[in-house]
Amino acid sequence: MGKPTGFLEFDRELPADRSPEERVKDWDEFHLHLTDEKLRQQGGRCMDCGVPFCHTGVPIGGPAAAGCPLNNLIPDWNDLVYRGLWKEALGRLHKTNNFPEFTGRVCPAPCEGSCVLGLNEPPVTIKNMEVSIIDRGWDEGWVTAEVPEKRTGKRVAVVGSGPSGLSCAAQLNRAGHQVTVYERADRIGGLLMYGIPNMKLDKKKVVQRRIDQMAAEGVEFVTNTEIGKDLPAGDLQSQFDATVLCGGATKPRDLPIEGRDLNGVHFAMDFLRANTKSLLDSNHEDGNYISAKDKDVIVIGGGDTGTDCVGTSMRHGCKSITQFEIMERPPDTRLDGNPWPQWPRVYLLDYGQEEAKHRFGDDPRTYLISTAKFVGDDGGNLKELHTARVEWVPGDNGRPFPKPVEGSEKIYPADLVLLAMGFLGPEDPVLEQLGVERDERSNAKADYGKYATNVEGVFSAGDMRRGQSLVVWAIHEGREAAREVDRYLMGTTDLP
Repeated sequence: MGKPTGFLEFDRELPADRSPEERVKDWDEFHLHLTDEKLRQQGGRCMDCGVPFCHTGVPIGGPAAAGCPLNNLIPDWNDLVYRGLWKEALGRLHKTNNFPEFTGRVCPAPCEGSCVLGLNEPPVTIKNMEVSIIDRGWDEGWVTAEVPEKRTGKRVAVVGSGPSGLSCAAQLNRAGHQVTVYERADRIGGLLMYGIPNMKLDKKKVVQRRIDQMAAEGVEFVTNTEIGKDLPAGDLQSQFDATVLCGGATKPRDLPIEGRDLNGVHFAMDFLRANTKSLLDSNHEDGNYISAKDKDVIVIGGGDTGTDCVGTSMRHGCKSITQFEIMERPPDTRLDGNPWPQWPRVYLLDYGQEEAKHRFGDDPRTYLISTAKFVGDDGGNLKELHTARVEWVPGDNGRPFPKPVEGSEKIYPADLVLLAMGFLGPEDPVLEQLGVERDERSNAKADYGKYATNVEGVFSAGDMRRGQSLVVWAIHEGREAAREVDRYLMGTTDLP
């Protein structure tokens, strides 16, 4: 490495964020930036560790992968930044990741959880280095359209324009195939456009510029077209040489309890999607979104989606915000059963909870709680939730389940409830029309690394194949699926 003793000389340092009080007044990204010299120092903290677990991307001691699923060449570009070779660092970054501006903003950074330095010191600031490299690349004009020198004459349809669909399309296009991406929404981007709020991932400045680049390279985008509804799925088989299904796992997990049909109970993604669309269409002037303004809001479920609901509600000007988690509060430090290099399952205060704590005085999350029923007024509008504390006890099959604690019942006032409890799998029409087999979790059945379904010429990748997961996994699978489609079409492939 350029600075073998850097990890001894420099402390971990991240750029500051705009204050919670300031940033809840707008929808702009809130992370600030380090100086070039500070970034060089952070790159210099990357050790000559011998075995860089940060980019392993394989399960180690558990089912979850340790390190980066994209196998990003992290030590390489950290060293290049330390030496001031920013353009070369960008080249290394793009070798494994089509969209580092996305992962550098919204990925939870499993790479940092597996950093060797993290064994006894704060890990290297890998995620911030990544986004700093790509943002500089855009600012300097180093990221340009790369039009294929020749075309193969093969046509490929990609269904879904989320991270897996876009990465698959980008790779196939650069291999010379003519790629058409179908998206049912009115804008390209899928989860990146409508599933992640603007303050985490700016749509016009960050997402749209990458889509514009891909269009300039020759990728065709078709919006407002749902395959299986607006266009029969079978038409793709007759019009294209191969089809890649990247529609995501968009079927939300419901909470079918008493009062579920009351006005004011919504799926989290309906809330987030409408908010971003209204923001982009009219800066919220059209009113076509679910507003949390002056409401008692309860978010049921944790994870990134729950956090995004909290942050969005704060920007609307909610009266109060509470977030229910059925699991217990994570520990402050790693437990023995969660050793390095696994992802550390520890307590974190994410941006939404930080904003709520700043305004209301405490972390909005309540742990080990279950909702028994929703109660409304005479007009069918939600007015309160009835809950109980739970404890996790062993079931007959050995698996623990949440058992209500007697006498712990509590009523919470609520005008708006957002269900953020995860997703059950892909929606049905396109898979049913094509006759694609499902796995035991209802996902498209296709082997990891191969991505071919039981239907000739039809492949699947991303959340539609693996279930709800991280953006970084979606990009990884989209790239790998492109490689297999290229091999299927041409008999061999040069794609990574």
